[in-house]
Amino acid sequence: MRRIAPDRDQLLAIVAEVFREHGYEGASLASIGEATGLGKGSLYHFFPGGKEEMARAVIAHIDGWFEDNVFAPLRDGADPSAGIEQMLAATDSYFRSGRRVCLIGAFALDESRDLFAGQISDYFGRWVTHLADALARSGQQPDEASELAEEAVAAIQGALTLARAAAETDLFSRALRRIRKRLGVPVSG
Repeated sequence: MRRIAPDRDQLLAIVAEVFREHGYEGASLASIGEATGLGKGSLYHFFPGGKEEMARAVIAHIDGWFEDNVFAPLRDGADPSAGIEQMLAATDSYFRSGRRVCLIGAFALDESRDLFAGQISDYFGRWVTHLADALARSGQQPDEASELAEEAVAAIQGALTLARAAAETDLFSRALRRIRKRLGVPVSG
């Protein structure tokens, strides 16, 4: 029976999981082909630039999800507190309550970082900037808002790492509750 090729979004999600599991350097075309069910020729059809193009496309795909679900609510919402709550809820959902590695963060720490430095810097920079702007709109002084935004994004990334290292997802949930308090967002439950 012939396999049906995945659409681009499905393909990028599968490739992202291979990068999460093996890292950029460890992800071979063979492992990507095995996971996607596509041969090298088909992979090069989708990504003529090979593995580097795949990684750039995956980063752009993740960035697009964060733009729609995290950055836009922070930036465009009439109620900045609701935007901050949306950011926290979307972040918790995306990272599966601490069970999923932040691939862009992993690329930032990997030896391949220089290949993707612009995309990585832009992603984290926009996250901090949009959160700081939402905090300032909710009444924080601009300097304090910037510091809180950096602290919150760093805490999210650190909590992901710590939760994975300890194999304790509750650690991520506890960190998000502390971040909510620190940002002045009501803690639910």
